Amino acid sequence: MNKNIEIEIKLISSNGKIPSQKYDSDIGYDISASENITLKSNEVTLVNTGIAINLPKQCAGFVLPRSGLSTKHKITLINSPGLIDPGYIGELLVPLMNHGDKDYVIKVGDRIAQLVLINTNKVDFKLIDNLSETDRSSGGFGSTD
Repeated sequence: MNKNIEIEIKLISSNGKIPSQKYDSDIGYDISASENITLKSNEVTLVNTGIAINLPKQCAGFVLPRSGLSTKHKITLINSPGLIDPGYIGELLVPLMNHGDKDYVIKVGDRIAQLVLINTNKVDFKLIDNLSETDRSSGGFGSTD
């Protein structure tokens, strides 16, 4: 039986938003911008999220790009994946790189990255012939837009 991991979170901005999932089967939790900001073409910009988290010792956080932003707008994380170690309790900042030839505007509440949490529990893999259908199925890049 799986037990949920409790993550302490603090909203450090009035625009901070608790990370959320689009589908129950998603592993990543969408992280949103807490500010309006323009990502200049071919530049890296640190984007505020307005949140800080406290991870338990057996847990690591990985900040990953959103596939829709990367494939549709050429916006990625410059240090993907970004590692959040247990013990870091400062604001989560997302270093976005605009690889496009046009500036890109991020608005408050826009989903800019996703947080994946990893714990140190062991995993057993079970070989099967077919995977069960899901709500999302094989919908890939940008399918949760």
